[in-house]
Amino acid sequence: MTAPAPLFTLTPGRTPLLIDVPHAGLGLSPGLEARLTDGGRRLTDTDWHVEKLYAFAAESGVGLMVASHSRYVVDLNRDPAGKALYPGADNTEICPTRGFDNAPLYRDGETPDAAEVAQRVAGYWRPYHERLAAELAAIQARHGYAILLDGHSIAAEVPRFFEGRLPDLNLGSNDGRSCAPELGTLAYGILSASDRFSHIYNGRFKGGYITRTYGRPGEGFHALQLEMARDCYMDEGDLPHWDAGKAAPLVALLKRLVDGLLSWRPA
Repeated sequence: MTAPAPLFTLTPGRTPLLIDVPHAGLGLSPGLEARLTDGGRRLTDTDWHVEKLYAFAAESGVGLMVASHSRYVVDLNRDPAGKALYPGADNTEICPTRGFDNAPLYRDGETPDAAEVAQRVAGYWRPYHERLAAELAAIQARHGYAILLDGHSIAAEVPRFFEGRLPDLNLGSNDGRSCAPELGTLAYGILSASDRFSHIYNGRFKGGYITRTYGRPGEGFHALQLEMARDCYMDEGDLPHWDAGKAAPLVALLKRLVDGLLSWRPA
């Protein structure tokens, strides 16, 4: 595989809401596949099919931005300066060298050096963030405010980072700092009203670099991260396979969430 062109797709919307999906891409930079271990080439830590879960966005007038390259190239939800999201915990790098299973992603002697990491940040990370920032600024200019929903998924159990099984739906607002409090309460109220999926607000996942950077409610920018356990919408034993029937209940809930976000207006 080679790096896809463009590095992302953006379908602009006509509402104050933009959904971005930074980790569903499968593209690799030139020559990278040969440097990865057999496990690394499986791209297991991809946010599989999240862009499909939000495919309804266009019919709701909601913008959708989806990265095309793998998080193994560069992680769009990490600080390029290497600042840890969760100080004192096990954190992944901007160019990951270990998978979520803690196994090495690169063959011996093939891990990227500092110069290569800087090149990947310049070639992949920066263009994505420049376009995301520009789209949010345009939305805020049109509507007076902008809402970003940062969409993710993860294996239901990842012992490297936490014990036991994750809740199905993990909503984060950087402990209430990335959006107006009433918007976070509204969003969590919609998710927690479902008796099909377990849920938590500002638990282990409080929001990554994207939520923390673009969520500036005092300036009219509101951001939420939603991390979903993969097994609540797919078979984790068959990651590449998309099962629309299994995903349908979650898609219905995400539609209700989007409708709720669109109904909100800042005070």
